[in-house]
Amino acid sequence: MSVYIFIDHSEGHVKKASLEALSYGATLASQLNTTAEGILLGTLSTDPALLGKYGITKVHQAAQESLNALDSQVYAKIIADFVSAAGDSILVFSNNLSGKAVAPRVAVRLKAALVTGAIALPDTSKGFVVKKTVFSGKAFANISLNTPTKVIALNPNAYSVKEGEGKAEIVPLTATAPAPKVRVVSATAATGHVPLTEAEIVVSGGRGLKGPENWGIIEELANLLGAATACSRPVADAHWRPHNEHVGQTGIAIAPNLYIAIGISGAIQHLAGVNRSKVIVVINKDPEAPFFKAADYGIVGDAFEVVPKMITAVKKLKGK
Repeated sequence: MSVYIFIDHSEGHVKKASLEALSYGATLASQLNTTAEGILLGTLSTDPALLGKYGITKVHQAAQESLNALDSQVYAKIIADFVSAAGDSILVFSNNLSGKAVAPRVAVRLKAALVTGAIALPDTSKGFVVKKTVFSGKAFANISLNTPTKVIALNPNAYSVKEGEGKAEIVPLTATAPAPKVRVVSATAATGHVPLTEAEIVVSGGRGLKGPENWGIIEELANLLGAATACSRPVADAHWRPHNEHVGQTGIAIAPNLYIAIGISGAIQHLAGVNRSKVIVVINKDPEAPFFKAADYGIVGDAFEVVPKMITAVKKLKGK
């Protein structure tokens, strides 16, 4: 039983969440005393063999450029056909936008057990049990997978990237795919230094900033920390910030190592999208703000007084 990892990429680069999935899959393969191999649909701007440093021995690549644009139904058929021919296997996806679109379709085609939102390696001491988040991250569940082929979708930032040495063998994957039903007419990339879904640090602002003209302190702090910027839903709805920065249950769900919430009260819908953050820092002048209950660190104070002091402190630490 081999472990196969779906290699998710965009504009020729493998996504950070997929590197985490590769490291997770390689560790799982070592745990099961088997091999870890990647499945790559499309082309990269670098040599796919270099992905061997994340622990995989082979990359099965369908190198058609037409596969560079995600079509979940086409991807699912190619992957399911390949795995079906390979025999009983474990498939690992990242539980990002691509994984959420492809993994369930693959599981249905293979009649395989599926667990999404995995946060730890399976416990194989008594069967095959995977720990995952449930109820928007408020609780955990242990799911037993009993089918011959198993599909796991790993939550982004739940497993650290492990990089070593070595190169993977490139094995051509002959793909017989259905005609795509989705055609990309144009694409507009979101602006910003760090993509929200891959950011390890996120600085986020809410209505406490009082207006878009005050967003400079958010951006300055984020730039100093090498962070992405984000906002609450009311801010996006008011067009203070673009909707691609909206984090929360109805926006983008994130799991950075550090989430700094400035002037955000902490409604349950917002918290549902950020509560997988490893450390949450809340700055709010209202001591009764709900967000303080979820915070690891909280500062009761006016953002326009606190944040400039933080900026000064970070500059001093960086010697600027």
